[in-house]
Amino acid sequence: MKKNFRWTIIGLIFTATIINYLDRSALSYAITPIKNLFHLSDASFGFIASGFGIGYLVMTIGGGILVDRFGAGRVWTFAAILWSVVSIFMGLAAGFTTLMLLRILLGVAEGPAFPALSRAIADWLPSHERATAFGIGLCAVPLASVIGAPLISSLILTLGWRWMFVVLGILGIIWTVIWVTLFRDRPKDSPHVSAEELKIISESGTVPETQHRFTTRAEWRFILLDRSLLANNFAFFSFGYLLFFALSWLPGYFEQTFGVHLNQLAVFLIAPWLLATILILVGGRFSDYMWQKTKNIRKARSHIIWICQIISAICFIPVILTNSLTIALVFITLGIAIGLMPNAAFYAINTDLARERAGTALGVMDAAFALGGILAPSLTGLISHVTGSFNSAFILMIVLTILSALGIIFFQKPETHD
Repeated sequence: MKKNFRWTIIGLIFTATIINYLDRSALSYAITPIKNLFHLSDASFGFIASGFGIGYLVMTIGGGILVDRFGAGRVWTFAAILWSVVSIFMGLAAGFTTLMLLRILLGVAEGPAFPALSRAIADWLPSHERATAFGIGLCAVPLASVIGAPLISSLILTLGWRWMFVVLGILGIIWTVIWVTLFRDRPKDSPHVSAEELKIISESGTVPETQHRFTTRAEWRFILLDRSLLANNFAFFSFGYLLFFALSWLPGYFEQTFGVHLNQLAVFLIAPWLLATILILVGGRFSDYMWQKTKNIRKARSHIIWICQIISAICFIPVILTNSLTIALVFITLGIAIGLMPNAAFYAINTDLARERAGTALGVMDAAFALGGILAPSLTGLISHVTGSFNSAFILMIVLTILSALGIIFFQKPETHD
């Protein structure tokens, strides 16, 4: 273990991400009972689902600054305690207002998670292993839905949606105890890391001995205005729009469009998330392979992003042209999985270009992602409510994905900076 303890840390990150996405997506599996109990329309439910993105948008930038200032260990510990408590209280919700407030607070609690993930990987992994590590940590996003589809559906059917939220909160508390026990901000402070492994980690430079200071004005200018990071942030906004569209409305889409019931949803929703899990791992490993081969960020990261986004957009076109459940399932599976494939590349570019402020840079990128998380659930709910179908919502998502791919093609040139 002392030769490869850094991968144990990645395992903890992987587990935290699964728990986070179980918490985020749980609401979508309880659409029908919650709507019926509180007499909510699609539009109202969409606003509740968007509440997460509001809290997340506020805290992901703040969380990034805190992570760079105080370290991933303390910030993630506090965040995990908070999101676990909020999840438990979701089971006590009494109507639209409390659901909305708790979803916003859940977004606040989980806002620092990905900046902490980025900071930990920047500190614990050398550059030639980072995309692979990001791939492992981030493949938990779709894998959470592979696990969540049968797990959450079963919990709702057996215990009810209220107890389902309580169980998810308990999982977060268990993870927190393990994290506090094993993680240290600096690998050299961990009793589980050997001198040999420290040498591997330090191949791309070690973490500063002092605590990270708040970002200076010049660093803020780079993080906010660098052309490559701006293109990355817009593309990640579209990535977030796709992901939150799927997390918030995919169960409802199959229920309302094809009459698929809750006890059947697990079967229909495993395919897109399982394939996405595999492709995120492949994308991360391939990105590191290209980095080792070319030492060129654009070839190793950027090309993976825009190619996947173009293919993903094309895959969704048949969905709006068919009434076949089989065709819709096949192309939704491909569109989601290929669209999520470059996830590790997004994170790796931020860490490659802004390693010393990896948490802050990732917080800004994640804020764009959070904006997608606000807009996708609410706009989809409004569009489906007004038009009576999801076709226009799919078209909007296709357009955003193509525009973000064009931004990467024309503006992301990581070898030169503004």
